Amino acid sequence: MKKGARRHRFYGFSKLGVFGLVFFGTLMGIPLAEAGTSTPSFNSGDTAWMLTSTALVLLMTVPGLALFYAGMVRKKNVLATAAQSFAVTALISVLWMIVGYSLSFTSGNAFMGGLDRLFLNGLGLDSVSSLAPTIPESVYMTFQMTFAIITPALIVGAFAERMKFSALLWFSGLWSLLVYAPIAHMVWGPGGWLGADGVLDYAGGTVVHINAGVAGLVAALVMGKRVGYKHDAMHPNNLMYTLIGASLLWVGWFGFNAGSAVAASDRAGMALAVTQIATAVAALAWMFAEWAARGKPTVLGMTSGAVAGLVAITPASGFVGPMGALWIGIAAGVICFWASVYLKNWMGYDDSLDAFGVHAMGGIVGALLTGVFAVKAIGGTAGVLEGNTGQLLIQATGVGVTIVYDAIVSFIILKAIDWTLGLRVKEEQEREGLDITQHGEQVYE
Repeated sequence: MKKGARRHRFYGFSKLGVFGLVFFGTLMGIPLAEAGTSTPSFNSGDTAWMLTSTALVLLMTVPGLALFYAGMVRKKNVLATAAQSFAVTALISVLWMIVGYSLSFTSGNAFMGGLDRLFLNGLGLDSVSSLAPTIPESVYMTFQMTFAIITPALIVGAFAERMKFSALLWFSGLWSLLVYAPIAHMVWGPGGWLGADGVLDYAGGTVVHINAGVAGLVAALVMGKRVGYKHDAMHPNNLMYTLIGASLLWVGWFGFNAGSAVAASDRAGMALAVTQIATAVAALAWMFAEWAARGKPTVLGMTSGAVAGLVAITPASGFVGPMGALWIGIAAGVICFWASVYLKNWMGYDDSLDAFGVHAMGGIVGALLTGVFAVKAIGGTAGVLEGNTGQLLIQATGVGVTIVYDAIVSFIILKAIDWTLGLRVKEEQEREGLDITQHGEQVYE
């Protein structure tokens, strides 16, 4: 069958699927709320904190990540790169409402949630999740939505400057449902396999960062290198955008980590403190490593180090104390610098904005070291330093399962899209720039 015919069949099937899904939701006669036998008593302090945390985490993607990535690409791709984060935010919000939340956070089996909250069926003013009993479920659902939003947005950094906008939308949507939702359920959902086995991931080291980074590496390998890679100058267009974006990420991350306590509590306070410590020391560690290796500390290096520290402390933030955060930050800064500079060059892949080097490697460092530095008095589970040597193996199992499942399913999704829509823009479009060829707009004349 010719490729054009395959695409025609794909478009027809996709339209039918979308209209069918909407029609099915309409026929369900979904109520806005279900009358409960009693009205739960929510904690106003917890609710206020979670409303704030939700806004902070959304701030991480728009405009934080959008600016962070947009500053690192070439002038001809600034708008296209920022638009990807913005579009992913809108797309995943809708998918999360339709089915993503239900697949991730309702009871199903050990690998996937059920359909109890399809189209948010039954979600009312007095609805409460067993995972967050002191706040309205609507707040918890939206808080988790912001995590689902930023994860595919992070992947954009790996294939920046060469993926079709249409392919991006299909990949982000399918990946969110087929990769993010199962991993989120396995780690955080009721009855999830990895969580039940004792894997510690407080705020998304495996669910968000390893998941995004590994998918990014697979995408970079499947799509191939940018035109002119290693030959043409590919300098960042505006590092002030990147600095502002990194600063917004840093501030927003307090909602990410401290918000994962789902309460205005002492544990949230410790998560906030260790997040600040790990981020600061990782920024310094990357800066000094780069200074020693290349002779000068760079703004790009400092901001990348800060993000690496934020990533690494994410799984550990509710389980470790200040000294654990210090060592996690040092390890993240040095290892992520090595991965983003030397490992990438040695392996020869084109991870445009180091999604794998920072997020996958930082997530792996953080997940494993959580098993080393976990303090029972903080998170209820001891780590290796407190005599629980088995926790490191449990953490490694969570890392391994995430990597293998993510890599396989991401590869299948990418190949399916390439076979139908095509993943990559034409060479002449790539040379002209995605701002003009994909959106008909540009920042720089």
